[in-house]
Amino acid sequence: MSYHAKKSYGQHFLIQSTMIEKIAKLILSFSSKNVLEIGPGKAALTKEIISHIPEFLAVEADKDMISFLENLFPDKKNNFIAADFLKLNIESLFNGEEFLLCGNFPYNISSQIVFKALDNIERIPVLIGMFQKEMAQRIVSPPGSKDYGVISAITALYYSGKLEFDIGPSNFQPAPKVMSSILVLKRNENIISIQERKRVRTLIKTSFLHRRKTLRNNLKSILIDKSILDEPYYNQRAEEISPMEYLRLSRELNF
Repeated sequence: MSYHAKKSYGQHFLIQSTMIEKIAKLILSFSSKNVLEIGPGKAALTKEIISHIPEFLAVEADKDMISFLENLFPDKKNNFIAADFLKLNIESLFNGEEFLLCGNFPYNISSQIVFKALDNIERIPVLIGMFQKEMAQRIVSPPGSKDYGVISAITALYYSGKLEFDIGPSNFQPAPKVMSSILVLKRNENIISIQERKRVRTLIKTSFLHRRKTLRNNLKSILIDKSILDEPYYNQRAEEISPMEYLRLSRELNF
């Protein structure tokens, strides 16, 4: 049974065996009992890891792809979930245990995948994903850099990130027009409480609302006591503030 990539699902299948083996080795190095793969595609990566993981699941939104996978792994049909990961009920997976999240993520929803992982941080200690290189760099960008933004600041409060290696377009079929990167996110030892997450996200998103404006201008809309904005500190722009500073501000400011 053959299968061709669909543009509507942002499918670009990894075909270069050396790269596939390199990613598989990285995933298996974490010795995770439970692994969830997003968008298994033609199972290039799945083939390398499925037999080494005690509890393996893969979620695939394309129903035709599910049929392809079930034919490829007839004795493991229950390992494949026909669903959109963004709508998937994480609570129903692996009996509530932690799991490693991995995959060749569709580039058009990769940032949403990261935010869903952040929302389920207690369950996902490690994320290993293939991203468009530009997005991967943005996720791990430090304060003060041109790529530092909302996703950088929020992610750093939950995970420590590292770009492992790049993958060129020729390694895919069909070839994308951009470079790709493998990004590893490891959960921080101390993560912020559930109660604080909504506040700090609101603060960060509001701070970056108009990137070239100062905190004073951007935060006016949410602060109850605006007098604090008269302090020189609020002359800074959002990209100058570290993730931990945002956390401190979310605890101190009244909004």
